[in-house]
Amino acid sequence: MPIRCAWAGTDPLLVRYHDTEWGVPLHDDRRLFEFLVLEGAQAGLSWITILRKRANYRQAFDGFDPQRVAAYDAARIEQLLGNPNIVRNRRKIESAVRNARVFLAIQDEFGSFDAYLSGFVSGRPKINRWKTIRAVPPETPESHALSKDLIRRGCTFCGPTIGYAFMQAVGMVNDHTVDCFRHAEISKLSG
Repeated sequence: MPIRCAWAGTDPLLVRYHDTEWGVPLHDDRRLFEFLVLEGAQAGLSWITILRKRANYRQAFDGFDPQRVAAYDAARIEQLLGNPNIVRNRRKIESAVRNARVFLAIQDEFGSFDAYLSGFVSGRPKINRWKTIRAVPPETPESHALSKDLIRRGCTFCGPTIGYAFMQAVGMVNDHTVDCFRHAEISKLSG
């Protein structure tokens, strides 16, 4: 049985997410947008709650196509508020639409959202060497810089703690603890 980060627990969905996705450097803009929406939706909730609703989010938010989400109007937002399979929080749903518009503007400016993000980690993922999950900070100077810039551009639900969770999820940082079998594997991908 491999050693995993303590937060992975025993829930099969969370273990699979830990083992196959979390911390893997991600360069696909649509998937980056997916995590931007999901991390915002997670605010104040547990990540497992969002993972359990992830397929429903994909369906409700048109496969996380940022162009389609950016075009959502008030009627579409009301429709989403009636969807019991996602987090029905008006501010979070409106945030996903607003953030899609900012996301598209960033793509226009930088060529891709991935290119934009790389500037916050000097072009390559940061490999941390935490011994315990308690040593992992909830936010960093990099997540503060990312959050500040996204907010300046008009994003919401992207404070420094949400920003750091996003950075961890999409592999901008490797925060697997050093005893976790994924730490070395992700480090090789990041190098």
